[in-house]
Amino acid sequence: MKTLLQALLLCLGLFPFTSEAQNRIEITARLVEEEKSLFIQQDIYFKNTSKDTLTELFFNDWAHSFSSKQSKLGRRFAENYDRRFHLASDDARGASKINSIIGESFRNLTFTRLEDAEDVIQVALINPLAPGETTQLKLNYNIRIPDAKFTGYGALDNGDFNLKYWFIAPAVYDGTWHYYSNKNLDDLYMAPTDFSIQFSFKKNYRFINELEQTNATVSAQNNYKTVYLEGNSRNNTTIYLRQISEFQITETDDLTVVTNITDDKVIAEREALIIDKISHFLVAELGEYPFKQLVISNIDYAENPVYGLNQLPDFLSPFPEDFKYELKILKTAIDNFIDRTLFINPRDDRWIADGIKMYTMMKYMDHFYPNLKVVGTLNRYWLARQFHLSDLEFNQQYNLLYMHMARMNLDQPLTTPSDSLIKFNKNIANAYKAAAGMNYLSEYLGNTPVEQSIDQFYLENKLKLTSSTAFEQILRANTSKDLDWFFNDYVNSRKIIDYKFNEVKREGDSIKIELKNKTKSQMPIPVYGVNKDKIVSKTWVDGFEKEQHLSIAGDSIDRVVINAEGFVPEYNRRNNYKKINPFLGVNKPFQFKLLQDLEDPSKNQVFFMPVVEYNFYDGLKLGAKMYNKTLLSKAFNYRIEPQYGLKSNKLTGSAGFTYTQNVNEGNLYAIRYGISGSLSSYAPDALYKSYSPFITFGFRTDDFRSDKRQFLTVSNINVYRDESDVITNDDPNYSVFNVRYTNSDPGVINAFTYDTDFQLSQKFSKFALTAKYRKVFLNNRQFDLRFFGGIFLYNDTRSQGDYFSFALDRPTDYLFRYNYYGRSENSGIFSQQLILAEGGFKSKLDTPFGNEWLTTVNTSTTLWNFIHGYADIGLVKNQGSSARFLYDSGIRTVLVEDYFELFFPVYSSNGWEIGQPNYDQKIRFIVTLDLRTMLSLFTRKWY
Repeated sequence: MKTLLQALLLCLGLFPFTSEAQNRIEITARLVEEEKSLFIQQDIYFKNTSKDTLTELFFNDWAHSFSSKQSKLGRRFAENYDRRFHLASDDARGASKINSIIGESFRNLTFTRLEDAEDVIQVALINPLAPGETTQLKLNYNIRIPDAKFTGYGALDNGDFNLKYWFIAPAVYDGTWHYYSNKNLDDLYMAPTDFSIQFSFKKNYRFINELEQTNATVSAQNNYKTVYLEGNSRNNTTIYLRQISEFQITETDDLTVVTNITDDKVIAEREALIIDKISHFLVAELGEYPFKQLVISNIDYAENPVYGLNQLPDFLSPFPEDFKYELKILKTAIDNFIDRTLFINPRDDRWIADGIKMYTMMKYMDHFYPNLKVVGTLNRYWLARQFHLSDLEFNQQYNLLYMHMARMNLDQPLTTPSDSLIKFNKNIANAYKAAAGMNYLSEYLGNTPVEQSIDQFYLENKLKLTSSTAFEQILRANTSKDLDWFFNDYVNSRKIIDYKFNEVKREGDSIKIELKNKTKSQMPIPVYGVNKDKIVSKTWVDGFEKEQHLSIAGDSIDRVVINAEGFVPEYNRRNNYKKINPFLGVNKPFQFKLLQDLEDPSKNQVFFMPVVEYNFYDGLKLGAKMYNKTLLSKAFNYRIEPQYGLKSNKLTGSAGFTYTQNVNEGNLYAIRYGISGSLSSYAPDALYKSYSPFITFGFRTDDFRSDKRQFLTVSNINVYRDESDVITNDDPNYSVFNVRYTNSDPGVINAFTYDTDFQLSQKFSKFALTAKYRKVFLNNRQFDLRFFGGIFLYNDTRSQGDYFSFALDRPTDYLFRYNYYGRSENSGIFSQQLILAEGGFKSKLDTPFGNEWLTTVNTSTTLWNFIHGYADIGLVKNQGSSARFLYDSGIRTVLVEDYFELFFPVYSSNGWEIGQPNYDQKIRFIVTLDLRTMLSLFTRKWY
């Protein structure tokens, strides 16, 4: 069928093997390796293919996007928590300099860089360009090549070069100008363009490029080599220059593949067979590649790899080396094959290309590896098979990774411009959602309409400007079923799919079912009749609002299941199971497992995990955690964690129950309800017990990429403490009503956070404000500023000590919020732990508490590299005495900011501390041992 369709379209002339390019670019370029510079003379022949008369033209000069730390590219790096660009020198960043732009009749043209996009050039034409006419522009410009450490492209440390977006490219005009700044998204949008290039470089370099090399000459005078390149209907041309080339050429029956993706553990003959296998598959699926060479590089793969267990180090990887190599070649070849031939706006209309790419990859895996599991060869081991993850088919991971973001309420519509996508969505989830949608359609419509539509769309639009609208029109024409649900709800919205059973009962030979749609979307869903895990029947139900009744044959069916095979990317499959005659109303069996696993919707899962913790009073605490949290987030979570302290010989532990209500529309995105409690030692001879019901409201901006968040938490903390012979404890039991508001705007360059805290108890009430600001300047100097101000609204606890007072350097933590390792210690190493809260001082001064009010300012700035200087000033007010001014200063060493730091006092209200006795006991430290907190350092740039 596929071969017949391709032949028919070719015969009808629907797809010319090459298309007439609308533009032509002629370039003469010379690379000066020592200066890392390009000198370019360029002729652009721009054809007006629109119906409008143009008086100005726009060009993408993406080499210039590196010129400023404040460019959109620079800001993008900062948003992704990457400081390298911000800290780089001007020479390392690169730029372009335009010497002249000359139009027809050799007249200089006026050009400007756009104010909000310095890498886009606006050129005013002397004579208007009518529809169908072509104008010629001559450009002379120089490029300072950026360091390759920022994007992988540019000048490498070993003297080699990877050049991408190295020339000035005309923007696309189709009634609207499509130009935008480079944001390191690999998404330059060009119309089909004919290239003619003369590129000169030192003759000791090997030149790798996808265009056809028609000639090469070497100058005897300066040892420069010039290559002559031609290529029609192209949308970019990347150049790799190597002194010692690692690129290998593989000739196949279908095309020539040039790549430096290699694996030392895979023999060359096996690599060649894999490349031949993949190229043959792609040509069979998509049609003949219109160019002679397909160049794929390890940078291409690094930008868009296959995410999964295949990325583990070799000693942990569950896949053989040749399969991992095959995955790399497959993924990169599909990406480049489609990107070079389908000219779709990659920033505003990316989803259709992503969907075709990933769907093609899924078909490859189904064809060659139909039984492969996501855990690979680990499935051979009994221990691995005890986890539900081992049952997951390789292609089922696409639904899983998209659902990861949906469950976190961070999913975004497929039509979202790629520069507005969260990094995880841009790199992983949205492409996987698009592929899952194609697979969903294939199951609903049958394979033929979807595959026929993809073939037709590709063949009719190859080497032409096109869009997802063209695919939609083709798909709708190839089926009689209504597809509004797919394009309006699945593609163009954040609407989720979630169905459940309201009622199931047997009536004679039939089973009567009432389905409930729990969401606003109306997407089709399959209902299965199952007998002892074997599918007996399958019925498709079209989308509906609220409830829907249906009847299925009841022979040999003991339960009914919604979406049993899991190809519908449904938000919650745990409510999809219903027994016909459940015992005691239980529709799913309970499953108890050691360690966390993937969610199995057919089971009620309970997990156990050993726990090891430590504090000074209990010593090493051993225990077990019983919980229901899986690898995917879920609404209701519980955790019960009994422990035993080996030093205190006491039973301790904690428990928590939370329910998270995700809100899909508006700035309020989550409401979390819960209650938590703990039991632990707070002194050598005493335990404390606490429990706290709470509710938290989470708010975010409309821009999902923004890390700005607001949280409002209302809680009631109840504390019960045993009496202690070591610590004065006049008021052992208390309850505090707490309202806390946090406004956070974190960032790697600029960060600002503030929070307010109101507390109300029987004997006191207080209010506090904390604000923190951090700035990294262009010269790599960092400045931190923190303010704290707190005041008692009333305080009847002064006669009982300072347990509830504001602390200058070490809060008493009567709400048990902080992770103190020795919370009641006044001497020794644990008393030197610093929690940067309340006053935030580092020195221990003779007025450590304020029982009326306290206000402080904490600052630090870079002295050299990770060594900072700090200074704190504050006013402390106690009842019956005047406010006292205090200060301290010293050296702060930042190993990992906010996680591992050391503070060395130098001068304070105590005098020169550095020369005083027992100085080692004055040193303070911040150490974070919480694994989840430390992991946030690495995950923050993805979400």
